[in-house]
Amino acid sequence: MKRRQFIGTLGSGSLFLLAGGLYACGDKKETIKNGEFAFIEAEGFHNYGGWSLDQQSMEQMGSPYLLAHGLGIAVEDAVAQVSFPSKGTYRVWVRTRDWVAPWNAPGSPGKFQVLIDGKALNETFGTKNAEWHWHDGGTVDVDTQATIALHDLTGFEGRCEAILFCKDVNFKPTNDIEALTKFRRNLLNLPDKPDDGGSFDLIVSGGGLAGTCAAISAARNGIKVALIQDRPVLGGNGSSEVRVWPEGHTNKEPFTHIGDIVNEILPPIVKEKGQVLNGVHAKYYDDSRKFDVVSNEPNITLLINHRAIDVETENNEIKAIIAQSTITARQTRLTAKLFADCTGDASIGFKAGADYEYKVENLMGSSNLFNVLDASNMEEVLACECKDKSALALKCEIGNVEQPFPRCEWALDLSDKPFPGRKGVITHRKEEGLQAFANMWYWESGFNKDQVNQIELIRDHNFRAMYGAWDAIKNVDGMYPNHRLGWSAFIAGKRESRRLMGDVVLDAEDFKSQKEFDDKAYPCSWHVDIHFPKKEYQEGFEGNEFISDFTRGKDYKYGGIYWGPYRSLYSRNIKNLFMAGRNISVTKTGLGPVRVMKTCGMMGETVGKAASICVKNKVSPRKVYENHLDELQNLMGKPGSERV
Repeated sequence: MKRRQFIGTLGSGSLFLLAGGLYACGDKKETIKNGEFAFIEAEGFHNYGGWSLDQQSMEQMGSPYLLAHGLGIAVEDAVAQVSFPSKGTYRVWVRTRDWVAPWNAPGSPGKFQVLIDGKALNETFGTKNAEWHWHDGGTVDVDTQATIALHDLTGFEGRCEAILFCKDVNFKPTNDIEALTKFRRNLLNLPDKPDDGGSFDLIVSGGGLAGTCAAISAARNGIKVALIQDRPVLGGNGSSEVRVWPEGHTNKEPFTHIGDIVNEILPPIVKEKGQVLNGVHAKYYDDSRKFDVVSNEPNITLLINHRAIDVETENNEIKAIIAQSTITARQTRLTAKLFADCTGDASIGFKAGADYEYKVENLMGSSNLFNVLDASNMEEVLACECKDKSALALKCEIGNVEQPFPRCEWALDLSDKPFPGRKGVITHRKEEGLQAFANMWYWESGFNKDQVNQIELIRDHNFRAMYGAWDAIKNVDGMYPNHRLGWSAFIAGKRESRRLMGDVVLDAEDFKSQKEFDDKAYPCSWHVDIHFPKKEYQEGFEGNEFISDFTRGKDYKYGGIYWGPYRSLYSRNIKNLFMAGRNISVTKTGLGPVRVMKTCGMMGETVGKAASICVKNKVSPRKVYENHLDELQNLMGKPGSERV
């Protein structure tokens, strides 16, 4: 068998393109006087330093960006070596924003400088405008070569998307996304047409637990698969980047091998009752384990650091997907017979015109988990994932362990408000103190926000809650002088957004009434778990809540294992589209029991097996139910480790 192809890079690459002359900008052509440019995509910096690449809002803003996610400690410079078309005077534009301005919050925590050969421009960036925009950095004289650096000043989430040097000092770049995208791609000298990425039996979009299991399952059943993942790691919410602990029971009767792949790619750690494993050290999530399993499948082509940005359809079928590198912006076109939307946000189905449900109100929110560490404990310090670990270890060794934290006037003002972890506040499970503060799922926001198109705003509100709470604990209450924030996710852990409609739309009442389906496909074991703002913490934050509650009690339990139907795993109107994960065919209440990750992974296992039947028999996903259900159930009874 042919070895699987790897497309992409796990590290940062270089992308510094130069251009001059005639440029397309929107629908018109502009001839730019002295049109000499140097354009630097932030993701193209050859050394990210301590900055992190964030692609969550690519569709909304046109590109990934670099984030100075230092938890209050300024991160190391991101550095680029740049060649200019000619020496001389250039105007500098930096695409950025003041991330707390949407709330009219005082201060600008995301401040950073741009250094040119070690000298800072006069402007400080991240201080203007609630929206992404081009911040005028003034003019600078340069030679034909220069070292450009992003110099973080605060460690509090500064962000930069691109830097443009323009020889015409009167030129102003556009902020219109469509026009800017055309302008950007011209400057980067990218081709008008995507590269040919090849043809496959199945393309899986989304490399969370659901998508990863779908790809492995399909590949082991003999079909050619492409797996598209927009992060450098697999696992989604169950990766080291988000750190939500996977829940759900696997390997249940009557199909005891459904769950084999889930258990193969997850670390063999058994969670004890009451134990908190959310937000713990990266080693518990073992990203390499997932990556190695996928890499060893000869039938899988893995496109890591690629995001599916467009689809091509014809007669209610998807024909191709356009994927864009989050590192180089280069696009690739991939064709297939079948597609699986495992994106969580139903991005592929939505772009293809699939029937879906999504109402932007009373949603479950998103979380950005975090943890804390004791800087006086050398064992914790040596295990920490802080960006300044070496300096922290040295301070601990000489006994300088106090960890001051700045007042955060721009964060949520919780100085006189209750919240989990504050002295005297006890949670529903009786946790208090740091046990109630860190590693907890209930730090959650965005209940009445668009979880697809406003995810940067939702994530940033989570940051303001975390920083505001830690400020209150440290500086108002005077607690934990030797503790500091140790790690926080900057990729949001989502719970709810679009759901694609299939031939069966599963509802919570089906679980509670034990409605039985003949096309059992994935076992569910989680209760009907729906989140909403916790009323004890709403006062003063109505519409911007940050602590959640959940449905509980006998009305939200259904007893034992419930098998969801195969007919909820394919689109009812896009003929060749499967789905697995939290975007399957369920109602809002039906989402509660199915959305946990091991359950989503098992959906993927069944989708992979069904896809192989589609290819073998040249039929649609619907026809598998109508004409080949026995064949599917026979495959479901076989070990997930078997290769055809």
